[in-house]
Amino acid sequence: MSESLSATTVRIAGHHGDGIEAYLARPEGGHRRGGVVVIHHMPGYDRGTKEMVRRLAELGYDAICPNLHFREAPGAAPDDAAATVRAAGGVPDERLVGDVAGAADHLRSLPTSNGRVGVLGHCSGGRQAVLAACELDVEAAVDCYGAFVTGTPPEGFPLKVTNLVDRLPGLRAPLLGLFGGLDAYPGPEQVAELDGILTAHGKEHAFHTYPDAGHAFFAVDRPSYNVAAANDGWERIGDFLRIHLGV
Repeated sequence: MSESLSATTVRIAGHHGDGIEAYLARPEGGHRRGGVVVIHHMPGYDRGTKEMVRRLAELGYDAICPNLHFREAPGAAPDDAAATVRAAGGVPDERLVGDVAGAADHLRSLPTSNGRVGVLGHCSGGRQAVLAACELDVEAAVDCYGAFVTGTPPEGFPLKVTNLVDRLPGLRAPLLGLFGGLDAYPGPEQVAELDGILTAHGKEHAFHTYPDAGHAFFAVDRPSYNVAAANDGWERIGDFLRIHLGV
């Protein structure tokens, strides 16, 4: 646990070398440590997500969140940027993977890096964290209630998104999944399907469902915030990252 940390906005090379904005938080000191790429939810690169980045720095990691909406709306407020991207169907999977790869490269380039990087995402970012862990060489992945890793989007869903069932056999990193028992996307049946696929392919994973929590239970600024689930979830995240990334 780090008592002192720094946080700043940086520019990194994302997909195809595009310069994009990212939020970087680091603990004080020059000791070697792992890094975490945080993938924000569809509402965007917002205050709540940046708090998660700082929380991970407090836990002892270099942490970074790329602004996935930067190309469409540089400098725009998170809600406005998210609306623009949502109207376009969301962030394309290929571009997401490239942006996360760029963020991971940035973390590994830091003088404090021990070379190990994990990915963590919530909501749409949870699905994208799993996607990144299927396509990139990372050491750990955390999926916080990511919708449509399995299952099918409902008719009229505004984002151009498909499930990841065909990619899951290629998962390259241990996966921690944290889910709400009252959530619909992903619902318990989709979580069970994901568990079954990963088990069938011998993929290391650990899932925990909070029966009294719904979607977005980590979001401190929403009615969905569930104190008990969020506190326990952070404990599980800390333990999982310590095992796979070190500090």
